[in-house]
Amino acid sequence: MTHILHRQIAGVLPVAAGGQGIELVDTTGKRYLDASGGAAVSCLGHGHPAVTAALHEQLDRLAYAHTSFFTTEVAERLADRLVADAPAGIDHVYFVSGGSEAVEASLKMARQYFVERGEPQRRHVIARRQSYHGNTLGALATGGNEWRRAPFAPLLIETHHIDPCFAYRLQQPGESDVAYGLRAANALEQKILELGGDTVMAFVAETVVGATAGAVPPVGPYFKRVREICDEYGVLLILDEVMCGMGRTGTLHACEQEGIAPDLMTIAKGLGGGYEPIGAVLLAGRIYQSFARGSGFFQHGHTYMGHPLACAAGLAVQETIRRDNLLDNVTTMGAHLRRRLGERFGNHAHVGDIRGRGLFQAIELVEDRMTRAPFDPARKLNARIKKAAMARGLMVYPMGGTIDGTRGDHVLLAPPFIVTAGQIDEIVDRLGSAVDDALA
Repeated sequence: MTHILHRQIAGVLPVAAGGQGIELVDTTGKRYLDASGGAAVSCLGHGHPAVTAALHEQLDRLAYAHTSFFTTEVAERLADRLVADAPAGIDHVYFVSGGSEAVEASLKMARQYFVERGEPQRRHVIARRQSYHGNTLGALATGGNEWRRAPFAPLLIETHHIDPCFAYRLQQPGESDVAYGLRAANALEQKILELGGDTVMAFVAETVVGATAGAVPPVGPYFKRVREICDEYGVLLILDEVMCGMGRTGTLHACEQEGIAPDLMTIAKGLGGGYEPIGAVLLAGRIYQSFARGSGFFQHGHTYMGHPLACAAGLAVQETIRRDNLLDNVTTMGAHLRRRLGERFGNHAHVGDIRGRGLFQAIELVEDRMTRAPFDPARKLNARIKKAAMARGLMVYPMGGTIDGTRGDHVLLAPPFIVTAGQIDEIVDRLGSAVDDALA
């Protein structure tokens, strides 16, 4: 009997006992290939000596100091590293303990920015349907996953949603990527005008959509047009790169591939690689200056923000990625993963789409490839695939509700940046077997 309130009440979870590289081991000795990095977290895999050594060193020096009294050397060094590598205009970092906290902080930053500027009427947040931004109330309200939102709707702040840039589901036959990207982006302008141009404070979007829809990349000039619209109406652009950022798509920040820079960016997961809970908001200089020249502080805070051990983990992870040129491996192995997925599932009767960037890839399951009709949600195909994969010693990240929060199934893959070609071959082979088993 367990006294933990687990994510799911029924069923018995294996007990993780150890891990090395891209494998986890349970107490029975069974080994699992971690093909999803947990939830796209374990970018360096498990038991990396450089990170564990940095944690030991920091623990021997200092475990905790509250940020209302002290800063720490390790936090300052991590902030310097992040700003040095940040998109243009970003010059400060706000540390938190995870992605949901980062999104909450970014929303408060956006609101306080406009209050400091004398524009208190700006209060509206626009995001996208089929997005996920976290499970705290502000982040949940911003996200567009209806299944997650529904039970808590009376507690959520008012937010507004437009369609995502989701080519497989929303691009029209014969419509070019450029035309579709512009059409999808222009929905933002329509929503801003509907709400009143001087009442909108922020547009929030995942640069590459993560768990809710499964590694959905933007197409054409989508984000360049979004950036133009935000600039035209004075709206802050908040990019959520909690899952897709910090190297996962082949560049340190996914927005580098879009040729834009946000006003605020949330990061987590790959920032600390799972070795410690850490997230951050990266903020543009003009936002920092509005606080500095106005009230003189950001009206927010958490007990464990800037935790020295968390910052030590984050710094070690980021230094290892740079030292070992792991972004090159993400690009090379990402191409190999895409190729192998195409070979295994490109002609599969029930795989409608293979998509993603770098080591952030997904397959979408369909009952009919011609019509793209999804399976009946009652079949719980995504759960069946997860069970079949775990039985084969494979960790993947399947989800349901891909299309609208209820219908659709996909499987997300996000292996560690250290993965090899042989390990990718094994991942795809085991996944193919698990999918066929679940469909049988």
